[in-house]
Order: sequence, then structure tokens, then C-alpha cells
Amino acid sequence: MKSWSWVLLIVLTILIKWVSWYPDWVEINYSQGVYPVISSVQRFLFGWIPFSVGDLFYGFLVLVVVFRTYKFFKFLFLRKLTRQFFVIAMQQGIFFLLFVYVFFNLLWGLNYNRKGIADQLELQVKGYTLADLDTLTSILQNRVNGYAPFVNESQRDSFDRKRTLFSNTAEAYKEAAKQFSFLKYSPKSIKPSLFSYLGNYLGFQGYYNPFSGEGQVNTTIPRFLEPFVTAHEVAHQIGYAKENEANFAGFLACRSYPSNVFRYSMYLDMYNYALGEVYRRDTSLARAFQNKAHPQIIKDQKEFRDFYRRYNNPVEDLIMWGYGHFLKANNQPAGKRSYNEVVSWLVAYYKKFGTMAL
Repeated sequence: MKSWSWVLLIVLTILIKWVSWYPDWVEINYSQGVYPVISSVQRFLFGWIPFSVGDLFYGFLVLVVVFRTYKFFKFLFLRKLTRQFFVIAMQQGIFFLLFVYVFFNLLWGLNYNRKGIADQLELQVKGYTLADLDTLTSILQNRVNGYAPFVNESQRDSFDRKRTLFSNTAEAYKEAAKQFSFLKYSPKSIKPSLFSYLGNYLGFQGYYNPFSGEGQVNTTIPRFLEPFVTAHEVAHQIGYAKENEANFAGFLACRSYPSNVFRYSMYLDMYNYALGEVYRRDTSLARAFQNKAHPQIIKDQKEFRDFYRRYNNPVEDLIMWGYGHFLKANNQPAGKRSYNEVVSWLVAYYKKFGTMAL
């Protein structure tokens, strides 16, 4: 390794860490300055390709790791491991980690440290009472109950054509941007994950690749999840890195789009988050809500539980444990429960703009 490359990576690592302590600077200069240009260029370069370039990149990295692991055990078996081998391997490993850290943050990761959508909407996101939660859950249940009878199987099956799902999601953000300019999304780059079936065993519904700017959706999950999951991944693409923010941006996009399928998908997800928080505080109240849920909601909730029970395995638990720590390391102290924190945003939103805004 050339010494200058080491110095450059170390200096950039220190600068990135230092800048992350100043959310105002990140918001103005990175999230609203440099990042929109970076992400637009990435989507322009790779969005037209029908398959996920980022997934091929990840697949290549896995093959490299497998090969290196094979080589290590081969040398171990042949007793060819030397001190020099370990020194070189350690140098290469540290260099690779620094390289990934720097480019991850420069291409997207600094968005974890921005002020974000709460600042853009001037929301006071804070704790909420059980009464606040009761009000929110009641509103969300009324909304999802209202859309449930109008979402039939043929409408859901229309998303067998993923192009329809992805183009409709882009339209949803186009509609949302008329009211919320910060949700502008163009060009689009949403694709089915090449690892969708594997994703069922690893526990993911979708993910964003910061190195290619592509949003990947696990297209084998239940149909009613797909619209909101896709909207969530687009939120990551436009710079909302935290999971609670991506959920809230997805809420705004789906609510703005006059589609029964999109609104049902979003309201069902929001209702489930709110209901989960009610269960933590008052199980009797949660049961009372469920007794008033539309039969289609009960059916979809059961399908959701059955789907994840079918694929649950020890590897998924390990992956989710690691992912939770990744979130904590990236300014989301609640870990996996960061997704649920969208409830706080929804409470703040209706308190500022009224319940009709939900």
C-alpha cells in the first residue's frame, strides 16, 4: 500500500467523524448540497440497467471473502502461515475497512448525522403519552379500515410486474413533492433484489446500496407490504438515512398518492407500529383496537406473521443482532426499534397540522 493512500484515508476518516458532530453543517452543505448531486449521478448511471449492479458488487465481495477464507485454511493446513502473512493480511483488512468507511460516508452515510425532515417541517418530535398514542392509533385504524374493502387481490397482483410497482412509487414521490419539495425524486433507480429469496432467511424486506445509489426491494414478501417498503427505500435514496425518517418520508409519499393499494400498505404499516407501542403500555387497549379492525387487516397481519415464522432461523437472528448494532453505531440508539420511532413523528405531525393531515 502506498503511504499517501493510507494518510488520505486516515485524514478523511478523522474529518468525517469531526463533521458528523455538526448536524447543521451536514444538513446545509452535505444533505442539501453535495449529496443530491451524488445520488442523482448514481441513479442516472445505473438506474436504466434492469438488474441491480450493487447486488453484483456485493456478490463479488462475498466470493472474494470465500476465496480468502479458503486460502487461509489451505495455508493453515499446509503449515505455510508466517508472521509476514498475518501482517500483510491485517494491513489489507484495515485498509479495506477504512476505504469502505470513507466511501460509505461520502456517498451517503453522512446523512445519518443531518438535522433531517423534522427540521424541514419544524416538528417537535419528543415523547408521547398514552392518550396521544390512543388518538394516533384510532386515526390510523380508521384510515386503514376505510381502505381495506377497496384493495382487492387483482390490484395487489398488478405488482407482479415490478415495473408497475416501481413507477407508481416514483409517481407517489412526484405527487408528494408538490407539497413537500424536499421529497423530489428523479431520476429513479429501484430494482428487485437479486437476493430476494435469500433475504427471507436473512430478515430483510429491502435495502439501499450507497455505492451504486440503487434501492433494492425483496419482491417475494407479501404483496400488501411491497408499496410501503418501496417508498421506504426511495426515502433512503433521497437522503433520509435513519429508519424512522425513512418511514415518515414513505408515509408522506404514500399519503399523497391517490392509490388505494399504496395508502392501504402505508396505513397498515403505520397502524401496526402504533398498535405495537400500545401493546407495550396497555394490552387491554391494544386488544380493543384489534377487535375493531377490518377482517382484511386481521388476515394480512396473520399472513405477515406466518411468512416470517416460515423463514425464521438462527442466522436471521444473528444478522438482525448485528444490524441493530450497526444502527446504534450510526446515530440511532434504539437499534432495530428505530423503525417504531416513526410513531413519535406521526404524533408530532398531527399535533402541528391536525388529525386530518394523517
